[in-house]
Amino acid sequence: MLATVMNAIFLQATMESIGIPTRVQTAFRMSEVAEPYIRRRAIRHLEKGRVVIFAAGTGNPFFTTDTAAALRCAEINAEVVLKATNVDGVFDDDPRSNPNARLLDTLTYQEVTSKDLSVMDMTAITLCQENNIPVVVFNLNKLGNISKAILGERVGTIIGGTRSSQAERT
Repeated sequence: MLATVMNAIFLQATMESIGIPTRVQTAFRMSEVAEPYIRRRAIRHLEKGRVVIFAAGTGNPFFTTDTAAALRCAEINAEVVLKATNVDGVFDDDPRSNPNARLLDTLTYQEVTSKDLSVMDMTAITLCQENNIPVVVFNLNKLGNISKAILGERVGTIIGGTRSSQAERT
């Protein structure tokens, strides 16, 4: 959980250095570096045009940061979960061990669970499915991918949505 706070602070500094107003909210009090997570405050920041970065998971054991991301997205009525990873998206096999693994463009939530794809934990996928929140899985290390994902451009794999519905959100 603490690593997510460090990453959030780094991301905030980077975004603010290019003029994007940003707030970090954490699941437990760390008043010197971030605000505590308060749903209404997060929504108000978003209404004012600020980016809100959620860190420290849910603050509870047994819940992954993926589940925390899905939960926070549901709580603030987010349109999409952006899952930045170190691979280009979701593959039909492990691309590190199988050079013939195919990048999948779109998947349903059911395909993720039935094929036991290691995208997110099942609680996170289920939360996204129940709240109709698509998940975009993309490579964090490729230049421009964060911008593309934010702008709804084609990047990585989309779960629970279509490319046209993703583009309509922008």
